[in-house]
Amino acid sequence: MIGLRATGQDQNLFAIRTITAGVTLSDVSDVTSIKSAIQFLKEAKNEFVSKGYQVQTLRISTQPFYTYMNGKSYEETLPFLVKLDQLVNDAGMILAIGPVISADYDEDISDWALNLIQSTETISFSISIADKETGINGSGVHQAALTIAHIAERTKGGEGNFRFTASANCPAGIPFFPAAYHIGPNSFAIGLESPNVLTAVFKKGPESEAKTMLRNELEKIMKPIEAIAISISKTKKWQYDGIDTSTAPGLEASIGEAIEELTGQPFGSASTLSACAMITDVLKSVDVKRCGYSGLMLPVIEDKVLAKRASEGRFTVQELLLYSAVSGTGLDVVPLPGETSITTIENLLIDVASLSLKYTDKALSARLFLIPGKKAGELVSFENPNLTACRVMEIK
Repeated sequence: MIGLRATGQDQNLFAIRTITAGVTLSDVSDVTSIKSAIQFLKEAKNEFVSKGYQVQTLRISTQPFYTYMNGKSYEETLPFLVKLDQLVNDAGMILAIGPVISADYDEDISDWALNLIQSTETISFSISIADKETGINGSGVHQAALTIAHIAERTKGGEGNFRFTASANCPAGIPFFPAAYHIGPNSFAIGLESPNVLTAVFKKGPESEAKTMLRNELEKIMKPIEAIAISISKTKKWQYDGIDTSTAPGLEASIGEAIEELTGQPFGSASTLSACAMITDVLKSVDVKRCGYSGLMLPVIEDKVLAKRASEGRFTVQELLLYSAVSGTGLDVVPLPGETSITTIENLLIDVASLSLKYTDKALSARLFLIPGKKAGELVSFENPNLTACRVMEIK
């Protein structure tokens, strides 16, 4: 199996978006475990690069933050988090500290969350709003809504929310940020940027064979990656958690374009829902060890075609959530009016949470971009080079 390798032509169509290492910290001052993860990731990247793969990012996730505060107040933890952030940032990597409050925490966390965003460069984090054991967490919904609004108000263009999400039914081991967190022994997972693979498959046709052709093409790509990962796991003694088969898009790799190639219609038209369902069926059937979301990602302002169609008014926020019912990962980087009320945010989060609990294995998250000073229909651009201009969407 280790001899499997994607062709050079295949590798031009996709990239390894992330190798994410998960570690368990003894406390918030545990730089040793972070340094161990940094070294592992450097060596793992070298293995993939030596085989001709492009690796875009290296990431580290920890267990839920509130479990290793060890009696410190939230304010007391900030200097330690700044130090961890600097360590990871100096290595050219990024860090996720997982859910920052427990299910029964009901104090306002939004000031601390804002301070964390303003004091660090790389740290992502989340608040859990639902899980299959306890259902919807009303306190988590409220705290997440307050945090989204506060970060939006106090960071330029509201872009601080790029590093925060409300997570619903999300398991440990997701390699993508900001929902990532870790449980258990040292491990790693892989996420791909693969929309251009889908576009290439759908261009070949015929539509009746698209599902089989896509599964075959993704397996041809992912099996060699998995073989390398298994070899790394054996050599480095780090557990391999799998590949998140999600089709993570980028500005030059549009999932919107792929879906339009399949349907022959603008994204948001009739047939979009069925295309989302079909693609997700394939992503959840690829014959590799799967982890994380393994679903269809529709991040509006990270995808030029999705942003264009949103600006044209071809789909709504509620329709995005409808697509998530048959496919993907929730509401991701959705631009919303800055004046959106806390109650409206809470209601939207409750919808996300309810949908996540309808199916026991559906991991959803909500990364909402409230844009200060902007109303629905107004054009907004961003300083973050990973985001593209879009008109603010209306919540009906």
